Amino acid sequence: MPSIPLTFDEVTPQWLSEVLDTNVMSFESEKIGEGVGLMGDIYRVELIYASNELELPPSVVVKLPSSFEENRQQGIALGMFEAEVKFYDELGEATGTGLPDIHFASINSGTAEFVIVMEDLCNLTMVDQAAGMSERQALAAVRVLAKIHAAWWEKVQVEELEWIPSMVGPRIEYVDQVLPEIFPIYAATFEAGLPDGGAELLQVFSKSYLKLNTALAERAPWTLAHQDYRVENMLFGNAENDEVTVIDWQGIGRGPGAYDLAYLLGGSMDIELRRANEENLVTAYHTELCANGVQGYSFESAWNDYGFAHLIGGLATSVFAGGTLDLNNERGKELITMMSQRHVTAALDHGGLERMP
Repeated sequence: MPSIPLTFDEVTPQWLSEVLDTNVMSFESEKIGEGVGLMGDIYRVELIYASNELELPPSVVVKLPSSFEENRQQGIALGMFEAEVKFYDELGEATGTGLPDIHFASINSGTAEFVIVMEDLCNLTMVDQAAGMSERQALAAVRVLAKIHAAWWEKVQVEELEWIPSMVGPRIEYVDQVLPEIFPIYAATFEAGLPDGGAELLQVFSKSYLKLNTALAERAPWTLAHQDYRVENMLFGNAENDEVTVIDWQGIGRGPGAYDLAYLLGGSMDIELRRANEENLVTAYHTELCANGVQGYSFESAWNDYGFAHLIGGLATSVFAGGTLDLNNERGKELITMMSQRHVTAALDHGGLERMP
């Protein structure tokens, strides 16, 4: 097995030859995703081979741990590096859709020493979250999400998958303890931009996070959840191609699929566009689940779980990010303001405080 490079300086033609099982003569590289790959340094590598075989990829993407020690330690503590490598190595084939081709993935367990060499997706389009998805992009995204969820529907509560964090486990318990402490900090900066009833909703939510997760987990079927299923973690084909590739699987969890669906539509669409299309989009999600073998889960259940899930992931991300943000980061403040408005409005649209356990 090829070694794990500790820095990109150790990525050589010889090493790439081992990974790709061919003869790489030389390459050119550029660092990409600055400010996006928080937990990782990402490089696009254009390859020059000894032969002209048509099936060889002209370029690949190499992902290594972040150069920043604080981010590396956080990735180790949360098990994020290990989760992504194990996902690609052990679960990718069974998931079977919406994933980049992985040429090589390896980690020294318990450390930040990992590498992933994957398909270069530069021909696909990334959408800015502030701009939001179009209706067409949203439809493509919910369909591929349903296929991923269907592959693992009611199959994740088994011993061999206990390494994947539960959505009612220690990670959620930690956030539940932290949210009441950081909510006043969040509110001081962002409360004024919330819709009517939003501040009251978030105040109650900040003391109820574990209860809300538990309530959804007890009523909804479990599957493999991405847990950061937003538009900037996927890449889209062109207008004639509904291809969607989902990236950044570091935060995977086991729990209700409605979490991912609500997080996507609540945070990655303009509010009015979401309101006008969400019933059709949830219908498309449910239809795709059924087409891929899911039984005994009615549209009514899917719709109710989706509405309830708006009280969880998007609100937690807004408060947690806003309560820990460097307030000199004006771009960050703008994004959290936008996220808060979208997610809080979606939660209010689907019952808000009336749904609180």
